[in-house]
Amino acid sequence: MTSPTENPLADFDPFDIFDTEAARLDRHFSDLGEEGWNRPSRCAGWSVRDVLAHLAGEELYNHACLDGDLKGFSATLEREGVTGGYNGFNDWCVRRRRDVPVEEVLWEWRRANGETRERMRALGRDAELQTMAGPYPVGLQAFHYDSEYAAHADDVGAPVPDGEADERARWRAEVATFVLGEQDSKAQVEMTAERVWVHAFGMSEQLPVSTFVEATVGRLPDGHPLDRRLKAALRCLA
Repeated sequence: MTSPTENPLADFDPFDIFDTEAARLDRHFSDLGEEGWNRPSRCAGWSVRDVLAHLAGEELYNHACLDGDLKGFSATLEREGVTGGYNGFNDWCVRRRRDVPVEEVLWEWRRANGETRERMRALGRDAELQTMAGPYPVGLQAFHYDSEYAAHADDVGAPVPDGEADERARWRAEVATFVLGEQDSKAQVEMTAERVWVHAFGMSEQLPVSTFVEATVGRLPDGHPLDRRLKAALRCLA
């Protein structure tokens, strides 16, 4: 499990981060032409357009959580013949939008995600959402969304100004460390100013913060030398 901390997320506003990462994606998507939309993303088998379709589609779940209507969400998936759990839902979200004009998918995502962010902020970080994993604080759920949006922004090549990179890596690392603790990971993690110390299975590694973040979202490049058991233990947000 991770090392105990007071409250490493207290200094970060999950709703501001959510707005920032959504805006980053929106700016990037707004500048793309056909070639950019069809370019492969870092998500295996998905183009940049497919990542947008995934983001638009998962708002069905986000709104079901906000509406307290997970039964309705499950009924919709059953009616549509969606199986395979989370991965099956993701694939369905992407497939059903592949023949929809990309401008319509972008509008769908902007509208639905804008509503999600507005409603979550209005609820506040200490309120609870009904999720498939049970009741969960709104603020912590927002941090999960923050991490996902940051990962997907990187997946599609959305630029991050140099002045934002260090703080962005820091909050992502803090969120990942918290989630590792939530999941009772076998990895013991301790953050320093520039590196993250990881210990598990009798092994110890000191990773740059950016490398640690990539490991937690399952985005380390093929051939990265980190032991596969440590990679598995650190992957918690993808």
